[in-house]
Amino acid sequence: MQYFNLLKTSTILTILLFVGLNSLSLSAQDRGQAMYHIKAIHPDGKMIQIKAIGKQGQIYDVKAFPENGNQHVIDVKAIIDNKHYPVKMILNKDKNIPVKAILDDGTLLDVKAITEDGTKLDVKGVTKNSKVIDLKVITKKGEKMGVKAITPSGQFFDVKGLKMMDNQKEGTINNVSIYAHIKAIPQSTLNNTDTTWHIKCVHPDGRIIDIKAVDKNGKQYPVKGLVGRDRTYMMDVKAKINGKWLPVKVLNSTESYAPVKAIGSDGTIYDIKAINPDGSKLDVKGVANKGNIFDIKTIDASGDYMGVKAISPSGLIHDVKGVKMYDEKVETTINGVEIQAHIKALPIVLDK
Repeated sequence: MQYFNLLKTSTILTILLFVGLNSLSLSAQDRGQAMYHIKAIHPDGKMIQIKAIGKQGQIYDVKAFPENGNQHVIDVKAIIDNKHYPVKMILNKDKNIPVKAILDDGTLLDVKAITEDGTKLDVKGVTKNSKVIDLKVITKKGEKMGVKAITPSGQFFDVKGLKMMDNQKEGTINNVSIYAHIKAIPQSTLNNTDTTWHIKCVHPDGRIIDIKAVDKNGKQYPVKGLVGRDRTYMMDVKAKINGKWLPVKVLNSTESYAPVKAIGSDGTIYDIKAINPDGSKLDVKGVANKGNIFDIKTIDASGDYMGVKAISPSGLIHDVKGVKMYDEKVETTINGVEIQAHIKALPIVLDK
């Protein structure tokens, strides 16, 4: 039931996202520049626009702009008359840190969340004494909502304030003292306490499909993402077979799709399959090698790909990928089995 509730929320968000795509800034589109939408997410599933507000009440888009394929630290800027202006946390002594767009002459424009009825809500930095500052929309009742950057394909990035310096004053832009830079970064779950994540396939119609290890007799075993010492930036993916956690790897192969298998301590190889509700099994494979990363997909009967994700009990999502550390095709040998890559759960980053 927990997974269906998660999917229900995800479906609502996706619908709202595609409705919101109609409000793209044409000027940025005309330049052919990629941009991500900046939105607050209300607890009821609605998305709330984030905008810069001019001195006369003008409303300007605020977007994230990935440059040269960078998906790790992405600029967030306001668009005014086809020009981009930096959005920063401003140095001051308030409990919550103001967020402003800075014009060339040092003029500061408020950055606000605007609800459907036109109500403007503050956007503030709510933590200090950290290199990563939480950015929140604050309601009139003091409730806080997260801010995300959302790609046209529906992937989410956290929007945070980042400090590079130990000083309170990070620097000066157009004679304005700033406290931190506003950036979109891959979603982080460092404070998450879930230690075991579920490995699932996500069907295009919104269903979640179990992924299991399967032995030669057809017996099925759970496959999980394991958090070690709060390492949610990179989690091991393992199968629990006969009380032991066994590694799941991309095996060395000449096949067009790289096999994904669990490896026993004696070298026994267990299939990794997606299990449909009717019991039919679908292959899980490494389908594309992008540098040191393998895309891991479930392949349906028509040959179409479906994503594989790690899902925490509290509803967080990570990508599941094959990761290489060496240039050679054979990464290493485990219990006599040659492998090409390690299967890991990683924070979601936009695929290219």
